[in-house]
Amino acid sequence: MGMNVFRQAKWPEPIIFELGRSGRIGFLVPDPEPEVKEYVGEISIPEKIIRKQPPNLPELSEVEVLRHFINLSQMSYGVDNGPLPLGSCTMKYNPRIAYEVSQDQRIALLHPLQDEDTVQGILEILYYLQKWLANITGMDYCSLHPAAGAHGEFAGVLMIRKYHELRGQLDIKKEIIVPDSAHGTNPASSAMGGFKVVEVPSDRDGNVDIDALKEVVSESTAGLMITNPSTLGLFEERITEIAELIHSVDGLLYYDGANLNGIMGYTRPGDMGFDIAHINIHKTFGAPHGGGGPGAGPVCIKNRVVDEERGITLKDLLPGPRVVYDDEKGMYRLVFPGKYSIGWLKAFFGNIVPLVWGFVYIAMLGSKGLKEVTEQAVINTNYFIKLVRGTKGYSIPYGENRFRKHEVVLSAEPMKKDIDVTAEDVSKALLDKGLYAPTIYFPLIVKEALMTEFTETETLENIERYANALKDISRQAYHSPENMKKHPVNTSVTRIDQVKANRPRTMAPTWRVYLKKFKSIKK
Repeated sequence: MGMNVFRQAKWPEPIIFELGRSGRIGFLVPDPEPEVKEYVGEISIPEKIIRKQPPNLPELSEVEVLRHFINLSQMSYGVDNGPLPLGSCTMKYNPRIAYEVSQDQRIALLHPLQDEDTVQGILEILYYLQKWLANITGMDYCSLHPAAGAHGEFAGVLMIRKYHELRGQLDIKKEIIVPDSAHGTNPASSAMGGFKVVEVPSDRDGNVDIDALKEVVSESTAGLMITNPSTLGLFEERITEIAELIHSVDGLLYYDGANLNGIMGYTRPGDMGFDIAHINIHKTFGAPHGGGGPGAGPVCIKNRVVDEERGITLKDLLPGPRVVYDDEKGMYRLVFPGKYSIGWLKAFFGNIVPLVWGFVYIAMLGSKGLKEVTEQAVINTNYFIKLVRGTKGYSIPYGENRFRKHEVVLSAEPMKKDIDVTAEDVSKALLDKGLYAPTIYFPLIVKEALMTEFTETETLENIERYANALKDISRQAYHSPENMKKHPVNTSVTRIDQVKANRPRTMAPTWRVYLKKFKSIKK
């Protein structure tokens, strides 16, 4: 019944700047107590950094601020509202105990320039997180420095570049191979690293076309970037053969960790032959994602020899600082990048909060619990497939009868051909049933793609509800296809003009830009 009565809140909510009125105050900062003044002394701000004009901030009372953001939250949808099956994004529930720990003042108020002996607690957390992540991925060492998944990818590409540079073959190693089912960031990271991107197709079963791969592997191959399971949710059945092929021309194999939730605890990238792997803390290990972030993208390596004569290994190439334990002093210490490292990609450890979140997630579950996470995610996906398989208007391209891992890509192409109802139309209709739409039109090799991923915490009832909604949309579409273009109608924002929304001149990311673009007021 709930699917039929859904209607999202729709408040006539102004922008917070438009709510503000001069003179309204939400918080009063008390004068320091005498003993505090005596301890810290008089605070004197240097003249050169004092603002000439006060910042242009909205002036509101506390209750106005609270009401504003409560209203906005009721007009939105997130993982706390219901299923958020964005395929490949792995939008997990975010455990509240991890939030409590990450916001603890003993962590939140630390400063990166404190002496090491005053921050032993956080260093111990990061030390064990490094070791756990290396173990989970089957690698030898890990750097927590990169600030997001794509950042970790870029770090990996720079390490591939540095590897070939130190071996004196960068003038030859010009290409990185990327499967056609890869994440869009893989070719982007490769290109940013100065490599030519060579794409290889998938075969009919969803694996990398091994014959096509053999055709493009050459002495110019610097490496290959691939995720396993793939974006199709399929485990690459010939991964060890692929690894041997890349290694035969002295290329490095890079693991995109976006889909680690499909294999965690059962197999490890390092055991498949991968040399470098990044991990999405905000995907696999439960930290908030997207607007609730920030993320973190640690990069781990097998300690492969780079230059035996000079004693250089891949560990020496890792970016940013790492934490080590000094047995002699009985304390944790920071080791900063050496002369062969790709260096600093961000300040210090990047984003500490999601790293602490990931530490808590792993510590709570342990090795047995992490394995059960994978089991449940895979069971959820394959149960969903069983429910929707055979529904009119949908198909499952590539290895239709293969078991999937953490996600599945449906296609609405049959519906598009039959009645001109698209994946976008299906997604908009899902919104009217109070459900979040899956990832659409990705991967690009699947026409009218509906990429769906139920994580380990999703309930049986919600998976059935989602499958029933897709079936109901199919019935509605074939009965009255013209009505499918009207969805959504029960949401706070109805269907937008996506072309207009993506035009740069339409975007207004800040109040200042909004004023400049839409109010004709000078900067």
